[in-house]
Amino acid sequence: MQVPRKCIVTQAMEEILGKKWAVSILLQLLSGPKRFCQLEEDTDASGRLLSERLKELEAAGMVTRTIYPEVPPRVVYELTEKGKDVEPIIEQIYGWASKWLR
Repeated sequence: MQVPRKCIVTQAMEEILGKKWAVSILLQLLSGPKRFCQLEEDTDASGRLLSERLKELEAAGMVTRTIYPEVPPRVVYELTEKGKDVEPIIEQIYGWASKWLR
């Protein structure tokens, strides 16, 4: 049996969770669907970086993007089941950080 060169936890951090603003975006979406402007305000991420992260999270299957045919078009972001599964992980990291980083 071959041992993988990279730990799966490291892979998850490098490819998804460890990217700047990714956890913050997921945390905001845990409370429900949000529009881009709401996420921009709630995370303080720049529009360019927020757009990039949302595209990456969508490609990773963690976020869905729904466009409503209105004028102007309304775009709403929401967590998928895969995205919602990150909640206990974020809670654990929050608990650890609250205990050790204060």
